[in-house]
Amino acid sequence: MICTNRKEEVWSALNSVTDPEIDESVVSLEFVTDLRVDSQSRVEIDFHLPTYWCAPNFAFLMASDMRDAVAALGWVTEVSVKLADHFSADLINRGVALRQDFRDAFPGETDDDLSSVRQKFLGKAFERRQELLLRHLLAHGRTPEWIRSAQLSGLMELQLDPEGISLRNLYLFMMRRINPGASPESLVFVTVDGSPLDSGDFKGYLRHIAGVRRTAEFNGIFCRSLLGERVKRMQES
Repeated sequence: MICTNRKEEVWSALNSVTDPEIDESVVSLEFVTDLRVDSQSRVEIDFHLPTYWCAPNFAFLMASDMRDAVAALGWVTEVSVKLADHFSADLINRGVALRQDFRDAFPGETDDDLSSVRQKFLGKAFERRQELLLRHLLAHGRTPEWIRSAQLSGLMELQLDPEGISLRNLYLFMMRRINPGASPESLVFVTVDGSPLDSGDFKGYLRHIAGVRRTAEFNGIFCRSLLGERVKRMQES
């Protein structure tokens, strides 16, 4: 029973880790292929990606985030994350095990460190989640003027239906990662760099972040299709 409960805790931790390009959980995307917890509270995680050629920076980021999310569980003594069937699997697995930065794991191939890669895709997730919430608020009577001037406290106090509550929670989780110093009086809807929304081009801004969302959704459909074909081939071989 203890082992079963602990595996459920690990799955819950992994559910917080997202594909940086799609902003969906590695669990819902079915990237994790095996999960083991032994009697010494060591956790082993195996995962794969839709294709052999998926971008190594995405793979490294997901593997690192999976390691950190599970290591944060108080009872875990050791975490091993292994990527399989990928052209850079050896470098990624070694770098994650040694807690290297991305540019150290791939010397001479990139100037980006893991924090810059993560920040780039956090920004895209922020815009995607913001667009979904703004679209919901506009459909339920909130005006562009209200949105531009809304403070964090005002959004928190707003009475929303279950869908709106879920969208608000998803957005606020990402907003606090982008701007951890936000106060109750802070503007809650700003651009990814923290600037107030332009009153003269609100529709243009909505078009921009809607494009970010549509790209992520298309990538998600494409990703699932590739992964489905890969799993099918593996089962047939």
